[in-house]
Amino acid sequence: MISPVQNLSQPLILGFDPGRHKCGLAVMGLDRILRHQAVVPAATVMATIGQLRQDFPISLIVMGDQTSAAEWKGQLGQLPDPPRVLLVDERYTSLEARDRYWQMYPPQGWQRLLPQGLRTPPRPIDDIVAILLIERYLTRLTGSP
Repeated sequence: MISPVQNLSQPLILGFDPGRHKCGLAVMGLDRILRHQAVVPAATVMATIGQLRQDFPISLIVMGDQTSAAEWKGQLGQLPDPPRVLLVDERYTSLEARDRYWQMYPPQGWQRLLPQGLRTPPRPIDDIVAILLIERYLTRLTGSP
């Protein structure tokens, strides 16, 4: 986890990939610098989001539009000072996240010899999906990748 920065000159975006058992979270600015990422149990995600909103100047939550999005959006609306929540197309983000994982964490040792399609990330990648959701929103917003 990257430590919170108190004197940020820009608002931050929270990416949220909701799931039944675990959820991915990421905090990123308009500058596309990643400030936080985590995979947390679904049972504790609302408390985690509350803490992240205290630690970072989050102005918006972007969330995938598929996995029970309406239910999660309703829960987010019950937070104190409810945040603005936008739904983002999350099609193919799981596949993209696998590729991005290997870009962020290149394989070591004998795994370098395996073709990328045969490698499986050694941990959940829901946080990377959350990063991709923010990037999709920013691309839509600015028109540039």
